[in-house]
Amino acid sequence: MNIFAQYKNLRRENYVLFFGRIVTSMGAMIWPMLTLILSRKMGLNAGIIGILMALGTVCMFPANILGGRIADQYEKKMNIVRCDIVSVTAYIICALIPLSMISVVLMFTAAFCQTMEQPSYSALIADLTETKDRERAYSLSYLGGNLGFVLSPTIAGILLENHLPLCYLISGLSIGCSTALIFFLIGKIVPVREESEEASYQVDRGNESIFTIMKENPAVMLFILTMGLYFGVYVHTNYLMPLEMSQIHGANGSVIYGSVFSMNCIGVVLFTPLVTKLAKGMKEPVKTFTGIVLILAGLGIFLGCKGFVPAYYISMLVFTLGEVFSVLADNPFLTRRVPAGHRGRVYGINSVAQTVFSGASQLVIGQVFDRAGSFAAWSGVYIIGALSLAAAIVLIRMDRKVYPKLYLN
Repeated sequence: MNIFAQYKNLRRENYVLFFGRIVTSMGAMIWPMLTLILSRKMGLNAGIIGILMALGTVCMFPANILGGRIADQYEKKMNIVRCDIVSVTAYIICALIPLSMISVVLMFTAAFCQTMEQPSYSALIADLTETKDRERAYSLSYLGGNLGFVLSPTIAGILLENHLPLCYLISGLSIGCSTALIFFLIGKIVPVREESEEASYQVDRGNESIFTIMKENPAVMLFILTMGLYFGVYVHTNYLMPLEMSQIHGANGSVIYGSVFSMNCIGVVLFTPLVTKLAKGMKEPVKTFTGIVLILAGLGIFLGCKGFVPAYYISMLVFTLGEVFSVLADNPFLTRRVPAGHRGRVYGINSVAQTVFSGASQLVIGQVFDRAGSFAAWSGVYIIGALSLAAAIVLIRMDRKVYPKLYLN
């Protein structure tokens, strides 16, 4: 079985976006290491880091909302290019100045712009593909991002202690190369128009309010809640996990965490085409449920084997398998159930929910970690996971009832 043959016969622009993702992710060294930058390089404790993360999260709200609106109103390609220019500038300045709170502001500025472009990126992929091809188009984009991401966390872990400015410089230059690819190789896109029964839920609704659209789609709102809770758990691979490794392994924690995070990317590269192929007939709500079960299992392996480094890699592979299931459900679920002219705004709302839950989870769990210790903090994470599982179970039943045309085959 050639699992990569499934990515054939997409539009040329899909492959441009694929290579753009690879280039950008090869330099994505800052965000996975942010917790360690703030703790080891700036000397901040878990509670303060949680507050900073939460403040940064609040700043992402307008990025998600504004990003969704401009995705529906303006040319998506140029939205991406303009946002990338600001991000590149911010990272290059970070490389040239001493590490300080100004650096933190610039890092969050870059993150703001990268967040703001995401609805345009997601909507652009949907515009390029028919409903039947959408899952593999998003799968290809996700695969590209992680192909580039395989080595970057490990390199960042090595550079973190003594060569942090080089991380900023590499990130800025990589995003710049991706921007050039998109600007020169993608023209103006006219959204694909379909007449199938399956695509009937995507008919453009003109200037109708986004509130009307959301009110008429309770399953979409429940899905957004489910994914928000999911991200309240997922975020702790970038927060609690590196804090735990730093406490257990000291200065070696950053290198170990970087290599473990690289295993996440290797796992994505291995699992994404396989899951895309084997789970082709599985509906998105079932994929979401499966993903949540697997990420909780992966975190459980990490917690049960703390201090035993080889188990970290097994933990991350199980976690990654869950991540792949969840990602392959996310954008395809939304694109098949909302009007084409509202995709950007719905993506924005979905991103806001994910940002709210992940930020709140970091803030609360960080305080619990400082005051009550590791066990209490991880117990809180698992409570959030249980709520997400419950929401996913309800979603499986609701989705079939609300969108029967998607279940005809």
